Amino acid sequence: MVCVDIDESKLKRLEAGEVPFFEPRLDELIKRNWPERLTFSSDLKEAIRGAKAVFIAVGTPPHEDGSADLSHVLKVATDVSQHAEHDLVLVLKSTVPVGTNARVRQVVAKHAKHKISVVSNPEFLKEGDAVNDFMKPDRVVVGTDDDEAFAVMNLLYAPFNRQQNRLQRVSPQSAEIVKYAANAMLATKISFMNEIARLCDVTGADVEDVRIALGTDTRIGMQFLYAGLGFGGSCFPKDLRALVNTGNELGVSLRVAEAATQANLIPVKSLVSNMERDLGGLDGKVVAIWGLAFKPRTDDVREAPALRLITELKQRGAKVRASDPQALETAAERLQANGTADIVTLVKNAYEACEGADCLVVATEWNEYRAPQLDRIKALMRGNWVFDGRNALVPEAVSAAGLNYRGMGRPVRLAQG
Repeated sequence: MVCVDIDESKLKRLEAGEVPFFEPRLDELIKRNWPERLTFSSDLKEAIRGAKAVFIAVGTPPHEDGSADLSHVLKVATDVSQHAEHDLVLVLKSTVPVGTNARVRQVVAKHAKHKISVVSNPEFLKEGDAVNDFMKPDRVVVGTDDDEAFAVMNLLYAPFNRQQNRLQRVSPQSAEIVKYAANAMLATKISFMNEIARLCDVTGADVEDVRIALGTDTRIGMQFLYAGLGFGGSCFPKDLRALVNTGNELGVSLRVAEAATQANLIPVKSLVSNMERDLGGLDGKVVAIWGLAFKPRTDDVREAPALRLITELKQRGAKVRASDPQALETAAERLQANGTADIVTLVKNAYEACEGADCLVVATEWNEYRAPQLDRIKALMRGNWVFDGRNALVPEAVSAAGLNYRGMGRPVRLAQG
């Protein structure tokens, strides 16, 4: 296998076994397979020589209107078509809107001298567990109307299908839609539970009790029912906007997906309102934040709720001391870019973030935050409020340590003693 990229510095890091981002187990795979089974190159023409399949896995960043930028996809398709010296299968792995397969086929028809079959093969990898998801996929969706191309894909995925055949052959259009539909469904579950959490806040109900009762209904299931500060990352926000934009272009109003996107902005604002009330205002306050990545087991801070929270806190005159097990470097870059770096002090040690703070906010549910030394937190902080933005802590333990607890959709527990 040859991995192609135009960034020479990134290729050198990969050859040294260094992954440019944090993804558990990925560095182990690279070190184990390079250079016998895995190589890296910036020479596309040489890399595809003799290849039966070429995968396009470039980014599709959003335009201002939310539509997906396909320029990188079309550029690679053009280059592969021009450089191909034999028949091959061109696989669209990038997340692309419905109709992209047809556009790429037009590019191939214009430039290719050999038969190039375009196949849509969306990825369903979770950041933080991508290696496991790839090795043990729930399904492998292959969108093609070409029997020979499907045979190549079947051969490629055969090592992952020994227990059962997970390949699902569909039309290219269906394959393109399923990726967006899956992310929209999961994001909608998150937004819905966050709305239920706000209802619990004003009624005195406990969203954790509601979640468990809902999740044990086999028609619903337990996954993605956790209330919190909302979703972020490189997929859900971008993909929902792209899906809504595609629907608008085709005259189909996707109101549920649009509502899920709008609802996702509310939890952070709701938390800030509670903080203002409980702390008697935020001007001049110091807020400790645990977690900057949008989810655990990644250093990705793109559209992370923690960064939205920091923006809200700056507008209200607060200062921030923040920590994260993996995302300090990526967060520093993003904070500088969005103009909030001036109010944030980043520290490696989570307890150091609590020094002199008026409150603590748990913004990412890293495992190391779930059972903290609460007595130590109380001794370090100036104030005594803990705002659990991910419902990761045990409320009774927090109050027993002499700290006030407020979660997302959970009853407030005041300090004991």
